[in-house]
Amino acid sequence: MFGNLPDTYETALDWEWSDWQPYFEVLLETELTADNVHDWLANHDRVRRLYNEVSTRTRIAPRLDTTDEEASTRLKKFMDGVFSEVQKVSFELNKKLVESGVAPDEIKIPLRNTEADIRLYTEENLPLMSEQSDIDVRYMKIAGAQTVEWEGEEVTLRKLSTVMLDTDRDKRQKAWELSQERVLEDRETYNQVWREFMAVRKKIYQNAGFNDYREYAWLDRGRFDYTPEDAIAFTEAIAEVVVPANERLMEKERQLLGYETMRPWDTSVDPQGRDPIVPYDSIDTFKNQTEAIFMQLNPDLGQQFKIMKDEGLLDLENRKGKGPGGFCTYFALSERPFIFMNAVGQAGDVRTLIHEAGHAFHGFASAKLPYRMMASYPPEFAEVASMAMELLAYPYLDERKGGYLSAQDTARFRSERLRGVLSGLPYYAMVIAVQHWIYTHHDEATDPDAVDAKWLELVAKYQPGIDWSGYEQFKTNRWRQQLHIFRYPFYYIEYALARLGSVQVWSNSLKDEAKALQQYRYALSLGGTVTLPELYEAAGAKLAFDADTLGDAVTLIENTIDELEAV
Repeated sequence: MFGNLPDTYETALDWEWSDWQPYFEVLLETELTADNVHDWLANHDRVRRLYNEVSTRTRIAPRLDTTDEEASTRLKKFMDGVFSEVQKVSFELNKKLVESGVAPDEIKIPLRNTEADIRLYTEENLPLMSEQSDIDVRYMKIAGAQTVEWEGEEVTLRKLSTVMLDTDRDKRQKAWELSQERVLEDRETYNQVWREFMAVRKKIYQNAGFNDYREYAWLDRGRFDYTPEDAIAFTEAIAEVVVPANERLMEKERQLLGYETMRPWDTSVDPQGRDPIVPYDSIDTFKNQTEAIFMQLNPDLGQQFKIMKDEGLLDLENRKGKGPGGFCTYFALSERPFIFMNAVGQAGDVRTLIHEAGHAFHGFASAKLPYRMMASYPPEFAEVASMAMELLAYPYLDERKGGYLSAQDTARFRSERLRGVLSGLPYYAMVIAVQHWIYTHHDEATDPDAVDAKWLELVAKYQPGIDWSGYEQFKTNRWRQQLHIFRYPFYYIEYALARLGSVQVWSNSLKDEAKALQQYRYALSLGGTVTLPELYEAAGAKLAFDADTLGDAVTLIENTIDELEAV
């Protein structure tokens, strides 16, 4: 029966539920015993890999081209038909496995997710998941359509953001104002989408029997090893330790620039007035240069990146109609990662591609595990894989180590990226904090104006060094542009925790690079077979929420920035 499953996703891309049903029914009808559980798991794994790849490709297609109505229609059909039915049968299969009592020890930790799925499942929520997907597509289309006229050319807001690196302050201000005005034009459209998301999510948590959406989402995201209170404590540690460090650096930059205050369009420009680093002149060059970096860092990683390059698994360039953001996903049947981003020819693109490649290496490393469910690693560690890869790979940008930047530009790039770590953490805290407030004040926060008020509080607390005078109306644009707040509620604590974990991995590499890289790759190979604290420990780090551990990381970053600036 299972030998008849297609070897490639294309055959099943437009399958109806009736095409999937026979395979799932055989799994349901099989009586589970200690003797046959491994065969059952293997067959279940084969079906799920095919389904997961079809699902993944169907979901990302409208993001590759937000104007592709055929892709949007296919997604809606999939969500309304196949997705709903697979959710129903997956609930029954999960119960069957858990209640059988014969699940092997090697899936003990992954089984926590299965048990969570059982607790979360209610058939009433299936049409709501489809409705949420429809709203999601509309949200992406808002950003995908945002273009402006700049110097006689229609450009995306992502492309326009490159002007924030220009040394001409008046030019930066003009571009920033143009971008903010364009976002403001869509304010009511964003607001309507927000209200609809909030209404759907309220029904979802109520149907599932939870007290609020935070409680539902915490279990849905598989957070078994820390609490919402831990997350809030970490935002306060960031306020205590990182915000003052960020202010110190910003004040130093203000003095170098000779400005009276730092305005929103001043936070990305080089404080010494140097022109932006231009890291590549074409997407092909960008791919080849990145491959060379990984080959120098570790030949195995370099070969994995080369596979992605050669097999067309890198969609990097920004274009009109392309969805916002960047991500790495995994095609489970093909056993290949796929990277999506919006490259526009600036140094930040280098960071993004190396970051997403870290996720890809995680996918390659965990693919060797017997069952796909064992490779379902927690996102808090997935982000360590990507963020640590940034810090491990950056020294290899240096042409003396096989890279393509001068020693001075490499030092400058690394300094700017470390500066970005410090400026990023307070922003992460803002996104975390606003989401905790939103979903514990659901009715109030359904009104976008109330979220605006909370966001303004957080801007004052976490970004005190930026002078917004005269532009207060634009302050609240940012949370509407933050796709995680709309599309992935409660996804952001991962970034904050992983930043700390990644700095610990990097710190280890400064003492013994080979050992640190070995620990890093071993931890990636574990997938989701051990707990989150154990994954951090395997990588040579510690899952922490306290100001002292964070303070050690901040001290290392500040000291390293000083050393790099001297170069």
